[in-house]
Amino acid sequence: MFDKIAGRALVPVGVVVTGFLVVCFALLYTAIKNVVVRDAVGKADNLAGIVLKSTRSAMMKSDREMNTAIIRNIGEQKGVQHVRIFNKKGVVAFSSKPSEVNHQVDKKAEGCVMCHGGKEPLTAVGSMEKARTFKNAAGVEVMAITAPIYNDPECANAACHFHPAEQKVLGTLDIGLSNEATLSALTSIKLQMICFTVLTLLLTVAGVVTLLKIIVLVPLRKLQKFTEKSEINSDVTKPTDLPYELDKIAKSYYFIRTKLAEIEKPS
Repeated sequence: MFDKIAGRALVPVGVVVTGFLVVCFALLYTAIKNVVVRDAVGKADNLAGIVLKSTRSAMMKSDREMNTAIIRNIGEQKGVQHVRIFNKKGVVAFSSKPSEVNHQVDKKAEGCVMCHGGKEPLTAVGSMEKARTFKNAAGVEVMAITAPIYNDPECANAACHFHPAEQKVLGTLDIGLSNEATLSALTSIKLQMICFTVLTLLLTVAGVVTLLKIIVLVPLRKLQKFTEKSEINSDVTKPTDLPYELDKIAKSYYFIRTKLAEIEKPS
């Protein structure tokens, strides 16, 4: 195969097209994955905001039972793996899992170190920095959002609270959502892109082979047949019209063979 012009022409084309499609597939999948993950983080961040607003009124009234009920009800929703509220000292004040209440969190743990990694804890982070993914004890892929609970003027001035106005952060909300839907969507996208890439590769190679055959290989075979026929027969026939530069080559060959025939004729 490789000793023929067809093989030497098709193999490089196939390699180049395959490499190009693989690179495009990788870049496109990475871009789509970033969009899907960013969208999932945005939804989780919005949910965290809803939880904070839902518990705000109960916190203002220092109604622990109401907060506990709200956290428990949210934790029972489909796809919610955990909901926790830490106080300023890192102790779990409320949780959808009662066994976690009053437990101290490790500030060096994932999800805490992003704010507590430096000498002074950060008081504001972006949506993407709030998010983290991990597998919980049940082996479920979880996307968690850690959102600070800020000390608003209404909270600092409330009669039942003792938080000074200069204290910017009162605690932290940590909510974890199952990442199953996101992973399933990415897997589906990957499979569809692989099928599309393979189909595109097959159609591209088939198209290139067809065009190469029509434009190059068929005319070359005509030229080959013409030269072989001329070598067998002493009488050189005028070449039929061939496309592109092949017609010039055939006519040049015809001219040379004609001149040789004239020279070889006995005088």
